[in-house]
Order: sequence, then structure tokens, then C-alpha cells
Amino acid sequence: MNKILGIIAEYNPFHNGHLYHLEKSKKLSGSEYSIAIMSGNFTQRGSTSIIDKWEKTKMALYNGIDLVIELPTLYSISSGENFADGAIKILNSLNIVDYLSFGSEVNDINILDKIADVLFEEPLEYRTFLSDELNKGLSFPKARENALLNYLGNSDEYSNVLSCPNNILGIEYLKALKKYESSIKPICIPRFKSDYNSNNFSDSFASATAIRTIIKNKNYDIIKNLVPPDTYNILMENVKNGHVVPDLNVFEKEIIYVLRKMSVEDISNLPDVSEGLEFSIKNAANSCNTLDELITLIKSKRYTQTRIQRILLYALLGITKEDMEISKNVVPYIRVLGFNDNGKKLVSEISKNNPNLQIVTSVKKFLDDNSDGNLGTLINKDIFVTDVYSIGYENISVANLDFKNGIIKYKTNLQS
Repeated sequence: MNKILGIIAEYNPFHNGHLYHLEKSKKLSGSEYSIAIMSGNFTQRGSTSIIDKWEKTKMALYNGIDLVIELPTLYSISSGENFADGAIKILNSLNIVDYLSFGSEVNDINILDKIADVLFEEPLEYRTFLSDELNKGLSFPKARENALLNYLGNSDEYSNVLSCPNNILGIEYLKALKKYESSIKPICIPRFKSDYNSNNFSDSFASATAIRTIIKNKNYDIIKNLVPPDTYNILMENVKNGHVVPDLNVFEKEIIYVLRKMSVEDISNLPDVSEGLEFSIKNAANSCNTLDELITLIKSKRYTQTRIQRILLYALLGITKEDMEISKNVVPYIRVLGFNDNGKKLVSEISKNNPNLQIVTSVKKFLDDNSDGNLGTLINKDIFVTDVYSIGYENISVANLDFKNGIIKYKTNLQS
């Protein structure tokens, strides 16, 4: 089979920058086939996907991805390390992927790889630096950045690398490739014009963050220039149907209710909660009525807003430390969300090369046949999470979408 490209993405939503990345990646790698490992209805930074995973799958397929595989929720909403680890486990298990391409702020894979080496091997000197930085009360990301700079000699070559979100996530991908001794070759594509978290836009390019803000503010005409035509049509259809879920504030009352109901011990069992943070969360939930106020009360130098938002999401979705440990100790199933004709060939090739790999094309059939309790935990979380997500629809929410929605099968000029 010809070269196959792997991409790990949220496509929240798929925009012109994603299209640029996909086309550039195919050209650079010489790949004729592409596979996206895509997060579902909630995201790694502790928020919502603006439209559901099936609609995002359509966007990906209509714009050139051949096969879309879901990254299970326990990975897609966890730390960058576990997000990357889960996605690489899936890509590696397919046993057909030649390249992984990711966006980065720096156009030098060797710099990213050297940092990944340090984080993967964790030499004693680096661990000592990290411990010293954490003892200063810094957040883990900041402490790690400082420790790496100390270990690498505070070179300007690295100082601008470690504060950029795409670089950091790319380094996590490289770490995971080393961990699993993968033969997949990594390549990085510099981000084009718009920064990851920027709310600004230039010409026809904007970050997904900016686009979501524009949609939330209902400035739909602006969107036309920032996304491919198919993306725009899908977004507008979801706006019309009341199926846009702009951010975590949609679940404000549910989150505060859940936290008020939970005991301090329950909160302490949420992933990322440590060092008495459960008391701050409980006190904040009992003394405020808005999500913004809740986050402000909990946030500190040690605990970033992103980490707090993920914790609130864990509470909303009933995800525990035990669930997260399961995700770290299992190779996930392959949940196919959609494919085109090329993608259908890829599914056949994956199945042929990996007869023992769990490929999910029907959730009901998988649940009926599955005997692995850990995989059962993963998929039951996905089912529940979709049911929670649909409550956020402006119009009537529909339960059991993981059973009702089939695989998206795309043919040119035909929507499934």
C-alpha cells in the first residue's frame, strides 16, 4: 500500500489552517492516504466541542481525510501527556501508518526531539531541577519548562519553544513514539499565521479558538472566509438545528450542582486533584453561582485554568482517578467514525494486518461481544459523555446517539 499519514486532531472546527496542514503534510511525506485520530465531544483543554463528533467527522472527510477514528474520551480530555499517549497507542496499533504530522510553532523537529529525549529518559539532574521548581509552588507545566531550560543550559534555542502549546503537544507525541518504540516517522509543519489560542484572525486564517468565539457571538458572515466551504455549510446547519455547544458555560448549572452534591472525598478522587485542592473546589462550589467565578476562586499559581476546567469536566462526566489509570494501562479499541472510499480500503488493510485488534464499527455489537472490562469502561464512558453533551443542545437533546448514528460514509458530492 502507498504511504499513509497519521494526524492527531480536535478539528474544533476544521478550518483553513487545518486544510493547509493536511495538504502540506501529504506533500512533505509523499502520502496518498490519511488517517485522523480525532477527539470527540469534549476537548483536551477542558471544554466542549462546538459540534458533535459525527459532524466534525464530516468536516474532516469532506476536506481530504480518508479515515476518522475517535480518540476515546478518557484520553481526549486528559493532560497533554495522556492525550498524546492514547492517540499514539491507537496510531501505532494500526500497524500501517508511515508518518505522523503535527503543527508546531518551531520548524525544527530536531529541537523538539531533543527535549522529548530528556522528558522520556528523565535523567537525575533534570528530576532534581523539576523537584526544586515544584517546591517553589509553580504549576507543573511552568516547573517543567524551567527545569528543562536549566538542564539544557538556558539556551535561546529552547526558551521560545517550551512556552508554545503546539510545540509542547508535539513533544508529547515524540515521547510516546519513543515509549512504544514506534516505526512511525514524525514530521512537523509550522503553524501558519494564527496562534493556537489567539482570538485574532488574518486574511483567511484564524485559530479554532477565534472561530469558536466568532460563532458564539453569532458573527457568522465572518466565518465564511476562515473555513472551507463544506465546514461553513456544516456549521450553519448545526446553528440552524440548535446543535452548537459553544463552551463549558453551557453546563454551568450542572457542574455547580454536581460539585455541591459531591463529598470532599469524592472530589479528591477526580483526576488532577491533589494537595488539598478538593477543599478549595468544594468551598468555591458552595459559595458561587457562575462558572467563571468558580474557576477564579480555585485558580492559583500552581493550578492553571486549563487544569481546573479539566477537573470540572471530570466532575460533570463522572470520571475518576481509577478510570484514568485504566486508560493508561490499555491499548484502546479502534472506533471508526467515518471513511471515504480510500478510508474503507484502510479499514480492510488494518483488519488484515491486525486480526486481534478490536475495530468498532457498531457500538451495540462491540458491547455484546466484548469481554474486556477495561475496554468496556472506555466505551461506556464515551456513550455517557455523548448523552451529557447532547443536553447542551439549544434545541431538543437526543439520547443514545452512539447507537443511533452510524459510520459516516463519504462519496464525492454526496453527504451521508
